[in-house]
Amino acid sequence: MDKTRTIVLRVAVTGGAGSGKTSVCNRLNELGIKIISSDAMAREAVAPNSTAHKKIVDFFGETVLLSDGTLNRKMLRRMIINDDAARLTLERIVHPEISNLMREKMAWAENEGCDIVVVEVPLLFELNMQEQFDWIILVSAGHELRVKRLMVRDNISRDEAENLIHVQMPDKDKIGRADFVLSNEDSKTRLMEAVDFLYEKSFKPYKKKKKPLTAT
Repeated sequence: MDKTRTIVLRVAVTGGAGSGKTSVCNRLNELGIKIISSDAMAREAVAPNSTAHKKIVDFFGETVLLSDGTLNRKMLRRMIINDDAARLTLERIVHPEISNLMREKMAWAENEGCDIVVVEVPLLFELNMQEQFDWIILVSAGHELRVKRLMVRDNISRDEAENLIHVQMPDKDKIGRADFVLSNEDSKTRLMEAVDFLYEKSFKPYKKKKKPLTAT
């Protein structure tokens, strides 16, 4: 039996730590766009009794657990921030699980009839995942501004914030590979205005011209 569904537009929102990716995604969600949160996927990937959770505890020890059995993400972050070997081990455990969840959630959104799905993918280019998306939005901010934001947001030292930024690809290497660049150097109000402009100029027109896909 034939059925008709919409060709879904897959959009990635990426950017370095402290750039403002989540703020952009939250605004797009307010405008009616389906959002898949990287933070939510990261928590789901390492939930108690999951394969990734067991591997992390085996490697790092039970000291990384909170009283309810969930991971102490703040402690884990501090353990890897100055230890490249530990960071790479954690990435090898977690990133494949997140990638699988992302594909599942995008497929689910498409089956539910969503015409646009936005996924927050912090390490999009670092993990070579850009080919999975139709559009890429880069949220960009200056180094010093990001350092200050991370120090406040995560309650970490300047050195820890610098190290977190250092392990990610610099914005200058991402800008030419993105379809849209949103600068977050000013106030949050200005960033939201930029998101609204992008929505009006690109997302809305796509919604109007979307084409049905007939599948058997």
